[in-house]
This record gives sequence, C-alpha cells and structure tokens, in this order.
Amino acid sequence: MLLLPVILYIVAWISGLRHEAPALEAAAQTAGGLDPHPAGMRSHSVLLLLAVLAHFGALYMGVFGDQSPRFGFAHLLSAAAWVGALLLWVEGNNAHVAAMRAMVLPIAAVLAPLPLLFHGYPLDALAGNALFVPHLLIGVLAYAVMMLAALHALLMAMAEKSLHDPLQAHPNPILAGTLERLPPLLTMERLLFRLLAIGFALLTLTALSGMVFSEEIFGRPFRFDHKTVLTVLAWAVFGVLLLGRRLWGWRGRRALRLTLAGFGVLLLGYVGSRFVLEVVLQR
Repeated sequence: MLLLPVILYIVAWISGLRHEAPALEAAAQTAGGLDPHPAGMRSHSVLLLLAVLAHFGALYMGVFGDQSPRFGFAHLLSAAAWVGALLLWVEGNNAHVAAMRAMVLPIAAVLAPLPLLFHGYPLDALAGNALFVPHLLIGVLAYAVMMLAALHALLMAMAEKSLHDPLQAHPNPILAGTLERLPPLLTMERLLFRLLAIGFALLTLTALSGMVFSEEIFGRPFRFDHKTVLTVLAWAVFGVLLLGRRLWGWRGRRALRLTLAGFGVLLLGYVGSRFVLEVVLQR
C-alpha cells in the first residue's frame, strides 16, 4: 500500500510524456474526423485515476489507520497533492493541463506516502469540535489551489524564458514540445489570477474558521505563534498581489515572483512549523 500510489503516479507520468504529443496533434485535427482521445491517452487517464484512488487509500490509512485519527505536515502535503492530481485528471488532456500534470505527478509520487512515514499528532482532543473538519477541509483545498498556482507560475516562467531565449530555455526535447503547445502567456496569466482568487478566498475562509475554532478551543481568536504569523503574512502577500492586479494591472514577472513568494511563506507557515515540531523537536 505504501508504494502503490508512488508506482502508479510514476507510470502515469511516463505514460503521459510518451503519449502527450500524438494526442494533442489528434485533438488539433478533430475537425478532420480524427479521434481526439487516442488509446494512449485513454490508458494514461486510467492510470492516473488508479493512482489518485491508491493515493486516497494511502492518505486514509495515514489519517485513520491508527487507533485515533492523526494529522500533521505530511498529511497536509499529501492531501494537497491528491486534490491537485484529482483536479488535473478531471480537467482532461489539453496542452496546459498536460504540462501541469508533467509537473504535479512526480511531486504527488513523492508526497503520497509521507503520512505513513511521518505520523503527525492525534486529533482526539480536536475532532469533537463541529468546526474542526470544515476548517481542515477548507485549509487543504486552499493549500492545493495555491500549490497549483505556484506550479502554474513556474510553468509561465519557463514559457516566458523560452520566448526570450529559445536555444537555452528548454534543452529537454519533451519539455520543449510541451512549452511550444502551451496557450499564449496572456491566457495563462488570466488562469493564474483565477487560481489565486480562488485560493485567496479559500485561505480567507481558513483564517476566519481558524479564528472561531481557536476561540472555542483556546479561548482567544489568535495564537501568535510562527504558524499564525506566517500564514497571515502569506495571506497579505496574495491579497496585495490581487489588489495590485485590479488597481494597477500588475502582471508578468512581478506577479510570478509574488505568487512564488506567497506560496513559500504559506508553506513555511504550517508545514515548516509542524515539521520542526514533529521531526526536529519530536513533540
């Protein structure tokens, strides 16, 4: 069970790289009667679905496999990768999604087994609160969407580099072909800000539900620890970026850098803090 999602993600990733170009060429000629979903991409879609299901099983075992439910930094990373892989499976086989899958699937293969290696902390004292599960689910969705936004920003950075320096930007021929079939940068930029807006809304809901949850459990809405401060800072970075886009038309490298910086701070907020507590300090 530990290695199954890892193996399936890697096989699905290799299958996608092998069959991506013929599938996209066939889809481009759909008007001529060619099948836009050749057998290779259908098998890739099935492999990805099996990987997502196996990942869910591993994640479930990581959370509920012990005598009491457990959760930690590894569970959050694994759950965010699972949501990302599921969304990309649902989206289909266009060029942008294929490029995102080429980035997400190896990451998902690494993150899927983490909950079985790092067990987190028991949730007995928290799980009885009615707000805990919604707060946890919204937080996982926020991390997943912001992770996709950060990977999307990296993809845009590579595409932009390939336009300015086509000889040196992508020595790998598979990556070169993928970048050449991407939509225009303006289209990708609109999608980036759509992801950021959705992620920011989810992050805001996470913060608000966390305030209410903290008030009920600890008697105060804020706990000024590293996790809270860094999460609020990440929320502020994303908020400033969205505001700058709306008021001053921020775009290009500034938007990409702020997206990556915001996700880095967000990652340090919960994942970094919990990693130090669980692994370094072993609390």
